[in-house]
Order: sequence, then structure tokens, then C-alpha cells
Amino acid sequence: MELIQETPDLSAYLAADEAIDHHHPVVRETAARLADGATDSYAYARAAYEYVRDAIPHSADSGDPRVTWRASDVLELRTGICHAKAHALAALLRAEDIPTALCYQRLLHDEGGGHVVHGLVAVRFHGAWHRQDARGNKRGVDARFSLAGERLAWIPDEKSNELDYPVLYAEPHPVVLSALRAAPDRPTLWKTLPTAL
Repeated sequence: MELIQETPDLSAYLAADEAIDHHHPVVRETAARLADGATDSYAYARAAYEYVRDAIPHSADSGDPRVTWRASDVLELRTGICHAKAHALAALLRAEDIPTALCYQRLLHDEGGGHVVHGLVAVRFHGAWHRQDARGNKRGVDARFSLAGERLAWIPDEKSNELDYPVLYAEPHPVVLSALRAAPDRPTLWKTLPTAL
């Protein structure tokens, strides 16, 4: 699948906003800690990815009812769904000047059988975008950081009307962000997450 930048301006994929608040002290401290052991930007990106994937539980897997959406909150509270974890990873990568986009898939929902929009990121290395999914591994999910072929949590099944959205967004999609911001808890969020973009 060909990935399409929402804007040709690469600086947009380094910008901070309300959700990807990479100037926040919590984001900066976490980035500095991860960068300390990294030999180059690739090693840093991999470390940031593995940190978000492994050290911040996906709230559905852990049973945490809290809803986070701002990167600094995800890192501080150490919880979030796929979208929140994508915001945190984007903030950590952008904090170290690695262009990072938000991207989405439409998948069948684990609970209830309908579709839901799933969030992930794409990083830019060597003049190309590479999608990464830091939602967190579990039984049946083995996502890994890779620039040599995607190692995502899920591959959409066209027969089930699942799909990859090709657009690379510089900011969180408004319908996703609205659902996250409005939900008082994860059970409510599960009922209000968008089913399509």
C-alpha cells in the first residue's frame, strides 16, 4: 500500500499539538532517558517504540478504566488504548526530531463484532515512511519495530471489510480525538470509538 502524506510539509510531522505535547517535561524526561543509551536515531526510535509497546499497558488488556489521549498523560499514568499509545510514541519520536505521522486501520472490534478505527504511527527514515504499531503484544499479537517490512499487530482482512487507511496525518484525526476527549471511562469509550474515518 502506498502511504500518502496529508501535507507535503515534513515539518508538520515534527510539530507539537495538544495531544502530541512533546515539549512537556514528562515527554522530554522520558525521551532523554531513552536517548541516553541510543547510538543513533534508529536505535532511539526502536527504544521509544519498545518502551511504549511494553512499558505502557494497553488499557483494554490491563483492565484499566482510565482514558488518556495526551502523550504526557499516557507516559505519566502509564495507560492508554492504541490511539493514546500512538500519541505517546509520536511525541517521543518528534522530541528527537524524527518525523512521525499518525495512521489508522479499520478493524473488526474484539468486543461486539462491529468495526472500530485502530491507531498506529509511521516513522520516516531513509526518505520513506514505515508504519509501526505499539499497541502492546498479547496472545495472537506480535508487533515489532521494523524498517524492513511491516510487523504490525494486525493485517486487515478485506473479506471482513477491514482496511488500511493510506493517509499519514500530522495531527490526530478529529473524530478519534473527539471520542477520546469526551469519554469519562474506557467502557464508555468502547461504545463511542469511531467505526470509520
